[in-house]
Amino acid sequence: MSTEIDYPDEYDNSGRVANAAELLEGYLEDAANFRSRENLIADYNLVYGPAERNQMDIFWPDEKRDAPIVMFIHGGYWKSMDRSAFSHLSGGLLENNIAVAMPSYTLCPDIQINGIINELRRACLVLYQTYKQKIIVVGHSAGGHLAACMMATDWEGIHRDLPEDLVAAGMGISGIYDLLPILHTPVNDAVQMDVEQASSASPIDWVPEAIQKFEAWVGADESNEYHRQSRELAERWSMLGTPTNCISVENENHFTIIHALTVADSPIVQKIVELVNEPAVEVKLPRVVKKQVLAEMQTFDMSDPNAPEKPTKSKLKKAASKKKAKPKASASKPESNPARKPAAASRKNPRKKRARAAIEA
Repeated sequence: MSTEIDYPDEYDNSGRVANAAELLEGYLEDAANFRSRENLIADYNLVYGPAERNQMDIFWPDEKRDAPIVMFIHGGYWKSMDRSAFSHLSGGLLENNIAVAMPSYTLCPDIQINGIINELRRACLVLYQTYKQKIIVVGHSAGGHLAACMMATDWEGIHRDLPEDLVAAGMGISGIYDLLPILHTPVNDAVQMDVEQASSASPIDWVPEAIQKFEAWVGADESNEYHRQSRELAERWSMLGTPTNCISVENENHFTIIHALTVADSPIVQKIVELVNEPAVEVKLPRVVKKQVLAEMQTFDMSDPNAPEKPTKSKLKKAASKKKAKPKASASKPESNPARKPAAASRKNPRKKRARAAIEA
């Protein structure tokens, strides 16, 4: 016998946690105290887009400003809060020599959710273009939704020169990945989605780049719907080839789960460190194919203006994975170069249409 889900209750995080207001006030106090620390290395109010709230702060572990970067996206149901309440959550990663970028974004109802998604894409692009490195994206609550959207964005569809793994890995903490239930809650009074908009902005139906890792963490004391959201995202994305774990954290609720980000050796911080160091599953090819690929990489004479474009490692891996292991070719009869074949049409997965639709929105 099915029971109707009480969506307003399931998504009423403040109503489900007795001291929610106190915890939120604690965020602001802890963040302000963190920013007042002596010797804190930070760049504040960096502009990444034209809107008033298109600014970010970056906290660095040292003056060299060349550390790996994790972007943290705040929550607030797309309609409240900003980065200034979460500065202190940088602490655990800074102690692990990882920089943290914290953007704010335009809030509903002044913008639709697809517009917020595009603002955060712009923030990712600015970080990539400025610091010449791929990034890891972490988000809490609505920020978990946005982190998943960044992870599943078709970056090559935005511009052909962008790497498909511009966002190398990600984590959603108490995230919302299926937006359709939000239509049945008071949250939608501000967000103002219809069915089509909620569906197109739901990353649970997008197809992320295969082999890049994603983590979906949720507090054990959170509602059944929040557990379903993380569990179903992990199931769907893993089935599509993106390794995604669903982790339930004991004795934590929607507001307390992120406190562990301040602790350098906490499990959640160490998992992010792992994502920084190993953002993707290694593609293991037959040894003979690996040797062929490495040999073929050396056959390109880049001093010759007529030489073909040197392929990227990702293209070589994809091409090599299609080849069956063969005996080593003799020097007089080298193997044909798989990397010079035209990119397969299947590279642009038609199931990414919703992600691209969000880009064009």
